[in-house]
Amino acid sequence: MSDNKKLSLTTRIVIGMVAGIVLGMALRYFAGDSAWVDSYLTNGLFNVIGQIFITSLKMLVVPLVLVSLVVGTCSLSDPSKLGRLGGKAVGMYLITTAIAISIAIFSAILIQPGSGVERASDATFEPSEAPSLSQVIIDLFPDNPITAMAEGNMLQIIVFALLLGIAMALVGKPGERIKGLFEDFNEVIMKLVVILMSIAPYGVFALMAKLFTETGLGMISSLAKYFFLVLIVLLIHGFIIHPFLLGVLARVKPGIFIRKMRDAQLFGFSTASSNATMPITLETVTKRLGVSNSVGSFTVPLGATINMDGTA
Repeated sequence: MSDNKKLSLTTRIVIGMVAGIVLGMALRYFAGDSAWVDSYLTNGLFNVIGQIFITSLKMLVVPLVLVSLVVGTCSLSDPSKLGRLGGKAVGMYLITTAIAISIAIFSAILIQPGSGVERASDATFEPSEAPSLSQVIIDLFPDNPITAMAEGNMLQIIVFALLLGIAMALVGKPGERIKGLFEDFNEVIMKLVVILMSIAPYGVFALMAKLFTETGLGMISSLAKYFFLVLIVLLIHGFIIHPFLLGVLARVKPGIFIRKMRDAQLFGFSTASSNATMPITLETVTKRLGVSNSVGSFTVPLGATINMDGTA
């Protein structure tokens, strides 16, 4: 058995991340002024590999959300269950978001990460006008689903997929025939996710190498107080709050949840992209945590779109 097969995906991603950081710092401090390094490595090899990897994952998001959500919706024995599932999901998202905001505000007041940092006196912020509630609801429904998919408008894609799945569930035999095609397509897409997960360590390596070749530790040291505060708050929310809620509400042991979700969590941390992580998250919750496809395919895309706890 090769060494590659002996190591778990999590271990290989960590190795790729650490190796990328070490190589990036070494290149910055020993060849930081080299035009060759900048042209052929930083903005060449590392950038190309990293961007291709991220783009490849994002490429799967729209077909994955559409197909998995259609399959999940039409697989529900009673379409009315969708309303209850949606209510529970949105309710949980509101709770976790409220907790995240509370922790962030309390931590910022207590630690004051911006103290001692020179502030630009002429800095201004002009917020854009928020749309009305009625307009927000109207915008959930696509006038052209193809355009919504081309633009990556996830909420409109979710609404279209739900409507299509419900129609397929209600129409009878024609819906069953179409469902079979969607199920086959879903298997193909999930296989693509597995293939991309296998090369994740190399993509993470390239992303970290490029980042630290460009910035080194200078960016972190200048914002050390803020950086470590954000990191600690994220760890508290991800490894204490979420496992606690799952333990209370779903009777899932925190240790089991953390262990089985580690690939998705580590990948999300290294890429900082909800959309790029979505395929891996869906694969993890359905294959490792035992969440049904009908539930996972609805809650994961919806959560990645509206449940942005990390931005709190």
